[in-house]
Amino acid sequence: MMDSHSSFPGSQGLHHILFAMFFFFYLVTLMGNVVIIVIICVEKCLQSPIYFFLGHLSALEILVTTIIIPMMLWGLLLPEMQTVSLSTWTTEFVLLGVMAVDRYVAVCNPLRYNIIMNSSTCIWVVIVSWVFGFLSEIWLVYATFQFTFCKSNSLDHFYCDRGQLLKLSCDNTLFTEFILFLMAIFNLIGSSIPTIVSYTYIISTILKIPSASGWRKAFSTCASLFTCVIIGYSSCLFLYVKPKQTQGLEYNKVFPLLVSVLTPFLNPFLFTLWNDKVKEAL
Repeated sequence: MMDSHSSFPGSQGLHHILFAMFFFFYLVTLMGNVVIIVIICVEKCLQSPIYFFLGHLSALEILVTTIIIPMMLWGLLLPEMQTVSLSTWTTEFVLLGVMAVDRYVAVCNPLRYNIIMNSSTCIWVVIVSWVFGFLSEIWLVYATFQFTFCKSNSLDHFYCDRGQLLKLSCDNTLFTEFILFLMAIFNLIGSSIPTIVSYTYIISTILKIPSASGWRKAFSTCASLFTCVIIGYSSCLFLYVKPKQTQGLEYNKVFPLLVSVLTPFLNPFLFTLWNDKVKEAL
């Protein structure tokens, strides 16, 4: 843990307004994702691979928001005593990529869907996603804290942003920044390639469906996931895929808010309002 001072500028009154807003987002995020997990567990109509992945995505959203938002709320009330914690989003992008491939198989190759997306495959994919995300973040933490920090231990942020940490180091961080840049490229681009390819084929297939009902059914299972992919990837692409990790630090509060607050808040609505099966289960 490190201290964080003045993560959000403004008066104490503004901090109270922000506290109320983020607390509301946090409660809705928790309740919405818990509801999704519960209905996936109890409803037989949702016992399919895509909802199995969605359940893990909801669990991950709860984990990410619980790591970041309570600390941020504490800092808004008592900024002089705020601490910051680490966060991870790697697993989320892997799961989004897997869900995109699942939708590709369902829409473009439905007759082989049950063979390709069998239970053992789904379980192994989820295990690999969680382990890969955990190991990626552990390596980042290890690499960052090999440096000597002889400056202030205060970060101008609401979570442990690695660009801010590197800025506080007295050592030469160029090589580590380059490695982190390569890892960001590998994680984001590596998981986005199957996503882009899958949605290219999905859109092409949907446009060939003659009936409006068939088009709507196919679209309802993909639109919410595609929206989450756009928000998440665009935010983290701007945030992490840059050669020098200390660049653009003044913008590094806005985009983490999109990923850690807004996206988890919107996901339950996106996956229920645009998904007929989930609405029926509710």
